Amino acid sequence: DVGNRLRRYSLDELPQLWNVLRGEMSLVGPRPAIPSEVEQYDDWVRNRLKVKPGMTGLWQVSGRTETSFADYVRYDLFYIQNWSMSLDIWILWRTFRAVTTAEGAH
Repeated sequence: DVGNRLRRYSLDELPQLWNVLRGEMSLVGPRPAIPSEVEQYDDWVRNRLKVKPGMTGLWQVSGRTETSFADYVRYDLFYIQNWSMSLDIWILWRTFRAVTTAEGAH
């Protein structure tokens, strides 16, 4: 069906471009937090909230469907601590490849 096809190629993420254009999100960064989950975050997990969320990020291009929550947070924190333009470009390239091949989609 249409929904599965949109999800397979991550096209269901496209509405987030509006949030990027409005300055509420970045192209690359930690995934947006789910408000009900934030209340349960440990202090170390809250560190991922210090930057704008992104449409794509390190964990999405590092096996998103096979990644545990703890690893997903570690990827986000690594990204925040090691941010660089070259890292963003690498993540965007890997995202492009993942979307065009439907690699790692749920």
